[in-house]
Amino acid sequence: MVGGRRLWRGVLIGLGVLAGLCLVAAVVVAAVAVRVDGHSMQPTLADGQRLLTVPGTGGTAHRFDVVLLRTPGRETTIVKRVIGLPGDRVEITSTPDQPFTVLVQPGGSGPWYRVGQPSWPGQAHRSSNCCLPDGRRDATAHAQTVPPGKLFFLGDNPDGSDDARSFGWGELATVSGRVGLRVWPLGALGALPAAPTLTAVPVPVPVPVPVSAS
Repeated sequence: MVGGRRLWRGVLIGLGVLAGLCLVAAVVVAAVAVRVDGHSMQPTLADGQRLLTVPGTGGTAHRFDVVLLRTPGRETTIVKRVIGLPGDRVEITSTPDQPFTVLVQPGGSGPWYRVGQPSWPGQAHRSSNCCLPDGRRDATAHAQTVPPGKLFFLGDNPDGSDDARSFGWGELATVSGRVGLRVWPLGALGALPAAPTLTAVPVPVPVPVPVSAS
């Protein structure tokens, strides 16, 4: 009987220690996790979810990373997906059948590719051509080169996202980290879905510039 009491006492102590560690972990996560505010990254990220970034990834980015960065020209922090890196050429074309075709030419030379993000076809219904020389949307499609130290970034919910099409190129130096995990709510716990894909396409045809007859 004495041995049984000791066993149960040890079990209870172990459970108490485990509960304490879980509480400490929850407090730490709550303190460092970033809260998603808005719907611009749905369905990848939902409003109210909390995220952890990968340590040591500030000031860096790879194509298709989901990152935290400062809104160009503002002090607010946003979460978006990196599409174009410094030196890449980017373009968005819009037709009635395909209102959101995102194209990228890595490094500014060689083949062009279409970015395949599974959520875009079902969520992009508004015309969205790009880009002006500063990376913002334009009435017609124009390929632009991402300047040194800059990024071209988009939301996974094209019609509900203010991104480079609204603000212009992002600053690589303002990236505070790459999103690694969703940690809250528990039902969303885990890594992000697979990154978009690249499919080779023909070279985009430049849009003719109107010439004045005067």
